[in-house]
Amino acid sequence: MKFPKTGLYAITQTVNKPFDSIIEEVEAAINGGAVVMQYRDKNPLDAPYLARELLKVCHRHNVPLLINDDVELAALVGADGVHLGKEDGAVAQARERLGNDAIIGVSCYNFVEQAIEAQQQGATYAAFGRFFPSSSKPLAAPAQIETLRQAKLALNIPIVAIGGILPDNGSQLLAAGADLLAVIGGLFDNRPEQSARAYRALFKH
Repeated sequence: MKFPKTGLYAITQTVNKPFDSIIEEVEAAINGGAVVMQYRDKNPLDAPYLARELLKVCHRHNVPLLINDDVELAALVGADGVHLGKEDGAVAQARERLGNDAIIGVSCYNFVEQAIEAQQQGATYAAFGRFFPSSSKPLAAPAQIETLRQAKLALNIPIVAIGGILPDNGSQLLAAGADLLAVIGGLFDNRPEQSARAYRALFKH
């Protein structure tokens, strides 16, 4: 499955939520317009089960499912790819494990040079952030909007922005060069389908 060039990139919110709720919320977000889903779960109870269930939902709607931080889980469940943070290994290793068609995204924080290197290694997309205060990543180092402008000039892979993004601040990131907006709380804190529609409206220009 191909990685979309633009749109809402949803990341699961799993803390203190039963599997059924997570699965329903993911489907609601997709119905509202999410074009990519990432399964992120820092304290999983049964990651293989939930990942497989989410994969079914995503593929029913032709949306790719990526696994956060865990190449082996992505391989185990047949996910569409993986998102790598700074401690999650090299792009080349993930590519070798998951195959040529896998989507491999890389967190580049506030560093365009890191994104250029990831692109050269064969990454599918580069993610920057956090751009605004975030309850999901309260300790993450801030990124500058100027970084998106520099990245747009330097990269030919899609650029993902993350961190505290809301419908009322997302447009400035898109204007600066982001192609996709990655969202957790702004999407899943309340009524994910309606929230997804509000984000989707930012891309109609």
